[in-house]
Amino acid sequence: MRLFEPLRELNSTQRHTVLASFLGWTLDAFDYFLLTFVIVAVSKEFHADKAQVLYGLFLTLAARPLGAFLFGRLADRYGRRPVLMIDVVLFSLFELATAFAPTLTVFLALRFLFGVAMGGEWGLGASLAMESIPARTRGLVSGLLQSGYPCGFFLGALVNWLLVDHIGWRGLFIVGAAPALLVVYIRASVPESPVWEAGRGERARRGLFEQMRGHWKLAFYLTLLMAAFNMFSHGSQDLYHTFEEEVLHLPTGSGAAFLLVAMLNLGAMFGGLFFGGLSERYGRRRTMMTAALLAIPVIPLWMYGGSMLWLSVGAFLIQVMVQGAWGVVPTHLNELSPDAVRGTLPGVAYQLGNLLAAYTANAQNLIAEWRGGDLAFAMGAWIAGIALILALLVWLGPEKHGVGFGER
Repeated sequence: MRLFEPLRELNSTQRHTVLASFLGWTLDAFDYFLLTFVIVAVSKEFHADKAQVLYGLFLTLAARPLGAFLFGRLADRYGRRPVLMIDVVLFSLFELATAFAPTLTVFLALRFLFGVAMGGEWGLGASLAMESIPARTRGLVSGLLQSGYPCGFFLGALVNWLLVDHIGWRGLFIVGAAPALLVVYIRASVPESPVWEAGRGERARRGLFEQMRGHWKLAFYLTLLMAAFNMFSHGSQDLYHTFEEEVLHLPTGSGAAFLLVAMLNLGAMFGGLFFGGLSERYGRRRTMMTAALLAIPVIPLWMYGGSMLWLSVGAFLIQVMVQGAWGVVPTHLNELSPDAVRGTLPGVAYQLGNLLAAYTANAQNLIAEWRGGDLAFAMGAWIAGIALILALLVWLGPEKHGVGFGER
């Protein structure tokens, strides 16, 4: 397909870099989404209300800006590659520790620490990959990288389906320590970003406030944009398995529940690649707006399909649009960010947006309770409203499609 032709421009080293960043995002998401499959099981073990366990998602998302800032500053100062390796080890260790939490309080504290480590991965992987590849490949690679998140969601669903009845929710978090092995691959196959190497001396002499001079308005806009994007994504994903259990009455380990989540994530992977590649031809903003608005007519199939066939079609299509819009985000944020803070600004804006969106699952749960437990209405109305807000924010913002890195 002509859509994938730009990937032929990548040499062996660049392909290793893209693969490492993709795997980092995949395993990062795998560890995060494991909790979304076991919310009910965790609440039963700790004799807690489901809403209390949902704070584990909130705390993870809320901690991520701290990690993005901490690891982003380290990456701008000491390089993308070594800081990425440290970050991957840390989020794997905190995932492992979660399996041994003796109380809900300890469990929630560990999810916060996991969120700090998880917060660094997105920005580090994006900057390392985008600074290492030719400009005309950014759109497709952006979609490829972003598809790592649905791949991680899919792996989480697969592991849950195959193992949860045998090893329980604690066993799933032990399996979640596997991403630490990625460090071996990064160390052996991935070089430092050439853009960072070229400017390392100048960056070492300048502080954050000097580097950000004239860019605070941009940072504020990107944070609002990422808040809308994260409300869009998490609003379509975090309570979907709960929707399966409580509305569709599908057991957590059933084949039917796995099928729907599989279709959800296949749609996400296709959408990220398709719209990411399309953004090279039609521009970043136009592509993101189109994908976001096309999510609205899909909502009835997604929530009210009425049969496994139509629910599957709806699950596939909603994520084609949601993650299709998201597929453009990595390159869009990196193109808008100045060279000196590219390790920090995209990740911090993304994770501050996560912080603003961290109450998404709780808010949807409250809307459902207000409607007498109608989770389908809550999720559908949320996605429709956020799609409109997102399209407006994208339309109002700037674009620097194809800008040269290392030239600013």
